[in-house]
Amino acid sequence: MPTPAVGLRQQMLRRRPVSGAPVAEGASDQLQRSLGVFLLTMFGVGETVGSGIFIVLSQSVPQAGPAVVISFIIAGVAAGLAAICYAELASAVPVSGSAYSYAYATLGEFAAMGVAACLLLEYGVSTAAVAVGWSQYLNKLLGNIFGVVLPQSISAAPWDPQHGVANLPAIALVAMCAVLLIRGANASAKVNAVMVVIKIGVLVLFSAIAFTAFHAGNFKDLAPFGLSGISLASGTIFFAYIGLDAVSTAGDEVKDPQHTMPRAIIAALMIVTAIHLLVSVAAIGAQRWQDFKGEEAVLAVILDHITGNTAGSTIVAAGAVISIFSVTLVTLYGQTRILFTMGRDGLLPAAFAKVHPRTMAPVRNTLIVAFVVALLAAVVPLDRLAEIVSIGTLTAFIVVSGGVIVLRIQEPDLPRGFKVPGYPLTPILSIAACAYILVSLHWYTWVAFSGWVAVALIFYLAWGRRHSALNGRVD
Repeated sequence: MPTPAVGLRQQMLRRRPVSGAPVAEGASDQLQRSLGVFLLTMFGVGETVGSGIFIVLSQSVPQAGPAVVISFIIAGVAAGLAAICYAELASAVPVSGSAYSYAYATLGEFAAMGVAACLLLEYGVSTAAVAVGWSQYLNKLLGNIFGVVLPQSISAAPWDPQHGVANLPAIALVAMCAVLLIRGANASAKVNAVMVVIKIGVLVLFSAIAFTAFHAGNFKDLAPFGLSGISLASGTIFFAYIGLDAVSTAGDEVKDPQHTMPRAIIAALMIVTAIHLLVSVAAIGAQRWQDFKGEEAVLAVILDHITGNTAGSTIVAAGAVISIFSVTLVTLYGQTRILFTMGRDGLLPAAFAKVHPRTMAPVRNTLIVAFVVALLAAVVPLDRLAEIVSIGTLTAFIVVSGGVIVLRIQEPDLPRGFKVPGYPLTPILSIAACAYILVSLHWYTWVAFSGWVAVALIFYLAWGRRHSALNGRVD
């Protein structure tokens, strides 16, 4: 498609229409609408409950001490404010693509490409991170049931402290999720919903057992590393809240998206916040914070210490294996749908917006994403993955919160199935809360993140703007 006779600045600032937007040549127009409120809510819960509680506690507790509970509250408040903003934009711009699509409709094409880079990074890296965590709990489960532990050479990354060769269980998990996604969104959502119910039951069981060994003295030295430790842990924990964004990647596959998506986002937020606080308080109360550092399958290990046998930890390990499977499934799903939307908009090749005629699933995207994620999970250790996810999530949340303000100004009469209460204070507070967590992240995380976004924007300038579906459109 030839480049239109418009300047670079006009190309960078042009916005995708909320309705009636053109589709790139050779791309499919839309996916199949099959998801209702319950299945979509389970998507959000399925991704969010699991990655933070089953995996990140062993990283975040050593950063903040017992005050990690406060870190969960800070992350939850920031995510909650952003979730309310997501709910409005999801009802006003009911398409797949999440914050990328919202940025495209409010801030323009260049900003949308930068946000897309954030999303692709956070989804790809988070999928790899939870796959690594799954491998740890699988090892715990196999050891409890069969007395067999996988060799470090095939269950740890080369740069992991365990000095493995490749994390084969992580690769296997990504492959299983890819096969399920190829069958279609509705089938995947139903399997995920079953897994979510199981994981919530397991976490409630863990909490009940952990509270029998609760020691208030474990909270005595509440914040050994001060405010900086609490902030740093909040940034690490925010890794878990990508699930609230994942709900909005399903816009093209949701029935009545203007009302379904806001309801699912708010419901997922409420469930997730309650579970996170319950389990984190129970875990800290049952084990000294100093003992969390470097501990794999931490919730299962806590139950081993409490009960003196492996019965409880076997159940928790089994629940974690199921739980983290659902997390991987949803994050893998989210990334494939963002790629689909970008291909439909012409900012990626149209091949990314092709769907299988029977399952209506973007099979090519699923295979590509699965390959890249499996490679990451196989060779990169968990502690180097979690924080870089948070920076992408926080950036996306800030853009969405700002997008609410911009769209209210640009299109005040646009139909909205949900409106942010307390506007404009709520989106402003959301931006401030996310920015507060962002500044606490390590400098090297910022370097890696900035480099990735720069590559994406260079790709846009060299290729994307010339192939945009908006080329030739007269506004």
